[in-house]
Amino acid sequence: MTSSSVLSPVFSHLECVRRGHRYDPLPWRGLCECGSPLAVRYDPDGLRGRFDREKLECRRGGMWRWSEMLPLAAGVPVADLGEGGTPLIPAHALGEELGLANLWIKDESGNPTGSFKARGLSMAVNVAAALGSMEFAVPSAGNAAAAVSAFAAARGARAHVFMPADTPRAVVTECRVLGADVVLIDGLITDAAHALREQNDGRWCDVSTLREPFRVEGKKTLGLEIAETLCWQLPDVIIYPTGGGTGLLGMWKAF
Repeated sequence: MTSSSVLSPVFSHLECVRRGHRYDPLPWRGLCECGSPLAVRYDPDGLRGRFDREKLECRRGGMWRWSEMLPLAAGVPVADLGEGGTPLIPAHALGEELGLANLWIKDESGNPTGSFKARGLSMAVNVAAALGSMEFAVPSAGNAAAAVSAFAAARGARAHVFMPADTPRAVVTECRVLGADVVLIDGLITDAAHALREQNDGRWCDVSTLREPFRVEGKKTLGLEIAETLCWQLPDVIIYPTGGGTGLLGMWKAF
């Protein structure tokens, strides 16, 4: 399958965020040749005018309702487990305590496998699978491993997850039940990442944080949902647990 048949007509290219090198999505690459992250770029003239806010009201919930803003072409099959579309909940008591009249909490616990990791890894796995990758690998202390395992299983693909040996047993069991190859490493998540890269001979699509360009595109829907829920008025401040940073980058890109 060619990239032109699965990617949005407004998808332009992948671009090195440091040096501006440009790449086509095939053959697959996660990083620039200089080792820097790649970002998805769209044709701004093609994107302008494609999106109609009123159409959202007629669509089912979830992340994929923002199709015009996402890298896959309309009609390309995806493994949709119900990711996205999470509520923005008013936190009246905490807001009063902090002197904030309009404090809201974006509750991501309703995502598949129970965490915000579902958005980015759904996009990464679905796009890579549409472009021909059927084995995925990730180092994780829990949430990312479960998400990759779930979406790989839904795509009929294989997941390889590398986790610290002290990862909670429930997460390890969840990944194995979903069919993932689980490798437990003595040490921290950084040691798990090192072990993954030592064992990856190029057959696995590495969906580690900022080692491929599409997780940010999934996390972008956080910002789009916040804007929609607040009637397209952006909040003054968003407090976000940085983690690897893809959520911050995604919301910034959305806004």
